Amino acid sequence: MHRILLTILTSALMAISSLASADSLRSDLESIVHKRIFFAHQSVGANILQGVRELGAEAGVPVRIDDTYVERNGEPLKKLANFDAALGAGSRYDIAAVKFCYVDVNGATDAQALFARYRETVQALRKRNPRTTFVHVTLPLTTVQTGFKALAKLAFGREPSGTVENVRREQYNALLRKAYAGREPIFDLARLESTAADGSKVTIAWNGASAPALSPAWTDDGGHLNEAGRRRAAREFIHVLAGAALQKIDDPVTAASLAR
Repeated sequence: MHRILLTILTSALMAISSLASADSLRSDLESIVHKRIFFAHQSVGANILQGVRELGAEAGVPVRIDDTYVERNGEPLKKLANFDAALGAGSRYDIAAVKFCYVDVNGATDAQALFARYRETVQALRKRNPRTTFVHVTLPLTTVQTGFKALAKLAFGREPSGTVENVRREQYNALLRKAYAGREPIFDLARLESTAADGSKVTIAWNGASAPALSPAWTDDGGHLNEAGRRRAAREFIHVLAGAALQKIDDPVTAASLAR
């Protein structure tokens, strides 16, 4: 009898949790359904937007996000220039974001210089578009090479594919979090990607440095998001956008805080 009651109670609690989650999603979608949102991205961004469309349709609150592919992969500075040109001045958008791709960063990338350019671009855009709230997006990650090839590389003192690249991505992401956390909205895609389904953290280590890596649960090819991954990322993206819809950035204060 006790076991039956426990089963019934567990099922009831799961049903309540599911309803609460659905209500929370619907509330977030309703917060942004009338907002004008611009998202510049490449293929992982397309995965996320597919998830947004799926969740919106299921909740009965479809939202529109204007998006563009920023060229080119492997050339993040050109992407920033394209994002800058796309928004221009006096933008009609309430919220805007640009997302780099994992291929924009390699083992030779100067993460500090790249982030400095990103911050300069956003600050300049904000001055020209004071009504627009900018959402900052961490760099997506990749899985790390495993198996025989990875062991062979380690035996010769070489890093498996994805190791140094993820270390560089984390260097950039750490700078972004330090600059904007608690001040401006952040869509921490890297944190989501590196958190496994059971809540554990997926990390790699190399030459005394450690960094998060993409959990295999969220990808089928080591970089792009599968169905579970895109829906997970889309849910958080919607939540961040809903928060951004309520937030107004005061540029002089932000500039002063970032200068500290």
